[in-house]
Amino acid sequence: MAVALPKDLRQDASLAKRRHAELCRQKRIFNARNRIIGGDTEAWDVQVHDQKIKEATEKARHETFAAEMRQNDKIMCILENRMKRDRKNLCKAISDFQQSFQKPETRREFDLSDPLALKKDLPARQSDNDIRNTISGMQKFMGEDLNFHERKKFQEEQNREWSLQQQREWKNARAEQKCAEALYTETRLQFDEAAKHLQKLEGTTRKAVCASVKDFNKSQAIESVERKKREKKQEQEDNLTEITNLLRGDLLSENPQQAASSFGPHRVVPDRWKGMTQEQLEQIRLVQKQQVQEKLRLQEEKHQRDLDWDRRRIQGARAALLFERQQRRQQRDLRRALDSSNLSLAKEQRLQVHGAFPHQKAPEKNTESAGGVRKASWRRLHG
Repeated sequence: MAVALPKDLRQDASLAKRRHAELCRQKRIFNARNRIIGGDTEAWDVQVHDQKIKEATEKARHETFAAEMRQNDKIMCILENRMKRDRKNLCKAISDFQQSFQKPETRREFDLSDPLALKKDLPARQSDNDIRNTISGMQKFMGEDLNFHERKKFQEEQNREWSLQQQREWKNARAEQKCAEALYTETRLQFDEAAKHLQKLEGTTRKAVCASVKDFNKSQAIESVERKKREKKQEQEDNLTEITNLLRGDLLSENPQQAASSFGPHRVVPDRWKGMTQEQLEQIRLVQKQQVQEKLRLQEEKHQRDLDWDRRRIQGARAALLFERQQRRQQRDLRRALDSSNLSLAKEQRLQVHGAFPHQKAPEKNTESAGGVRKASWRRLHG
């Protein structure tokens, strides 16, 4: 008793599986109800379903990228507006400072380029105490400086006023700078808060998109696993049914009735036919012998018919040759008779001419009249 090895069982199972798949494919293709231009609708449905899943995933991915791009555009617009506003405020502060504290009149060298200097100028000397009397002006000489103490006190007071004025200007500028820095810091904090809020919204949106994509993929994976389980179970049932049908069917039992075709008794199903019976083979050999005998008989008849035709052709050729020889003999006899008659006619004509004109020379032979006589004689003979 032979023992089935696991390797043989696996090979048989794989062979049965492939045979079942091929039968299912043939059933789908050759089924007139389900066939659509010779295509596999189930495979197309699976491809369409996979394509829809791919398109949905790609669409969610593109939407996520679009949301990120919109978020980045908003942040860039906010930063750009903030930079423009800061630049504008800085330019405005510089312009206001220049207009308030850097006027041309407050400069020490303004008197050198003052367009109204001649109108504002005083005479060279108004009194001996005039402070404009310089040494080079030749208005006041060494030893004549009577207002030295007042002039020195005035100069010290003037220096003190200039120092106090510079301190006030520096304090005001410092306060304005601190105010501007505080305003800039406050504005920057507001922008940072807005960016943080937008970033938080972006993170929430990304998490929601990722969660939805994860749930969708999870549902698709569960559905795919369930579908594979159902397909595997159905395939196992189909394989078991096929094996049972093959074991109990007529294919392995080699029943000759299974090869009978529904189109007539003279036709068989090729994939079920197990060969002809001994009676059919004997009948075929008998028919072949009859065909050989019939072919030999037809070849003999054809040979006899060819011999008959050859004999008739030889007899016809012999009769034609005899008739041609007879025609030649008759023509030769006629030509001889014609020549003798022409000769006798010529002699009679010469005798007639000599009898009528004995002293004249005999005329020359008229070939044309002789030829005409020959033609007339030929027509008369062959009339």
